[in-house]
Amino acid sequence: MNKDQRKEISIGDKILIAGATGMAGSAINKIFRNAGYGDRKNGLILTPTRNELNFLDFNSVFQWFKENKPTVVIIAAAKVGGIYANANMPADFILENLKIQTNLIENSSIFGVKRLLFLGSSCIYPKFAQQPIVEEELLTGSLESTNEWYAIAKIAGIKLCEAMRIQNGLDAICLMPTNLYGPGDNYHPLNSHVFASLIRKFSEAKINNKEVVECWGTGNVFREFMHVDDLASAVLFALENWDPNRSTSPRDKNGNPLIFLNVGTGKEITIKNLAEKIAIKAKFKGQIIWDKTKPDGTYRKLLSIRRMQELGWSAQISLDDGIHETLSQYSKDLKH
Repeated sequence: MNKDQRKEISIGDKILIAGATGMAGSAINKIFRNAGYGDRKNGLILTPTRNELNFLDFNSVFQWFKENKPTVVIIAAAKVGGIYANANMPADFILENLKIQTNLIENSSIFGVKRLLFLGSSCIYPKFAQQPIVEEELLTGSLESTNEWYAIAKIAGIKLCEAMRIQNGLDAICLMPTNLYGPGDNYHPLNSHVFASLIRKFSEAKINNKEVVECWGTGNVFREFMHVDDLASAVLFALENWDPNRSTSPRDKNGNPLIFLNVGTGKEITIKNLAEKIAIKAKFKGQIIWDKTKPDGTYRKLLSIRRMQELGWSAQISLDDGIHETLSQYSKDLKH
């Protein structure tokens, strides 16, 4: 049966979204429900909270799978954070992420899950990877030191999916999203990623009539940013349409099927220009200064998204529209 005659998943599936309360998981939950999944007459979308299911504990995950019998698993659960958090909690970042993904992937195999999708990260690629970064760059060089603990865990997750696919026949696929932003982001003063940090800084500076905003690093590094709703659409698209075993699906340079694909916008911006854009949209008219004693991270990490585009998917939300929406939502949240 060819691609046009069937979907990889159906509305009758019982879909586990691990991490459904997080930024990515919430967006995925929303888009699946809007697409008709989770109708109790036909199927279910399962979104257990941390109190209901401890992803860090194998036995807890085993019992939950035994009782609930999911047929599709989406792994959006992870311990995440910015440069400061990664530098100060390296053991937490590698250990917790290894436990979460290993427990979910192994139990998916044990209980015969039909399809599994694992979310990785663009930080899996070497610090000095050729730009734009193609999937074959994985494991070709050393990682960026500011997030290597998280990256190593994510690489292990990809390789476990690949190994389970080879040895146990688990239909596991992986997506590597670029830097995400949008509803549900973490705006902690120290543990947030750069986009959320800038949204918070300029919003609060405007409200408090500050004349100066200080940002980390030089501002000269490049980053690619994607709205989380675009990632959610990529997850839905991949599960419905992408089968690595098809002859028409993406292959690596050696002709072997790829089980992980990059997801991004294909566009990059310097952090300095991003800060200026956010400042203008937040109506902050003061001075921006850069603390060059703070780390920049990788100079550039633009993803090649050619393969996802060839499958038929592309991001739809522009950075300007995304900034406007995120600032508006953050301002509303501050008032409540």
